[in-house]
Amino acid sequence: KPMPKKNEVLIKIIASTVNTGDVRIRGLRVEGFMKFIMRIMLGFTKPRRPILGTVFSGITEQVGEAVTQFKVGQEVYGTTGLKQGCHAEYLCISDNKVITHKPENASFEEAAALPFGGQTAIYFLRKGKIAEINNPQVLIYGATGSVGTAAVQIAKHYGATVAAVCSTKGKELTQTLGADNIILYDQEDFTKVSDKFDIILDAVGKTNKKQCKPLLKPDGKFFTVEGTDISSERTEYLEFLKQLFENKEYKAVIDRVYPMEEVVEAHRFVDSGRKKGNVVLKIVP
Repeated sequence: KPMPKKNEVLIKIIASTVNTGDVRIRGLRVEGFMKFIMRIMLGFTKPRRPILGTVFSGITEQVGEAVTQFKVGQEVYGTTGLKQGCHAEYLCISDNKVITHKPENASFEEAAALPFGGQTAIYFLRKGKIAEINNPQVLIYGATGSVGTAAVQIAKHYGATVAAVCSTKGKELTQTLGADNIILYDQEDFTKVSDKFDIILDAVGKTNKKQCKPLLKPDGKFFTVEGTDISSERTEYLEFLKQLFENKEYKAVIDRVYPMEEVVEAHRFVDSGRKKGNVVLKIVP
């Protein structure tokens, strides 16, 4: 059990997630020169930080003497990025990092399911200046993963008409999230649709700008989670997600919840590529 420094909060972690970021780090699942960069950043033969996990929700158990934003007993959630460490019972984090009070109406499992996909979706949609576009037309490729389910909902918040690309198995889920048009990639070629889009977000890294170019408007923008552009994590994004969730504009999409004892099975399931939304890891029974 770590001791917090004067500017740190000690969190008793209740829930975390196992996401694609975790399996990439664990197995160095990146392509090309990114493998070398990742080895430098994270470790050459194995992850330099042995405790994985980038997302947490839990309760503040102790606060450092210089901490003013949090008190003992408050329910919080946040992310640790490449510092990881969230697949554990306790975590110390500086009060000026990416941490805030969790949504009041969210369970710890739901709160843990918000940040990974939500922050990534916010980053790319805002980079596409979605708020400045009149009646934005948005296509989300891979609309049933953690990033995709978040992107559909956040794009709808900005008043977008959303086309969701998914398999037949994901049709019902994307409908519940509010997608206006659903393109089933196992039944048709999504690049042959006649619509043009202001923003195309590849939320799973399985297409590219060249393939999607015919679907873009003249000033349209293409983004992918598999590129060199890595989304940032910000407390501002957590506050935005908190507001959306409390206003019932945003649902936490959870495929499965695993106890900590089954973390290996959780990784295997995420590795399979079959998850819908998020896989939650319950740290405390």
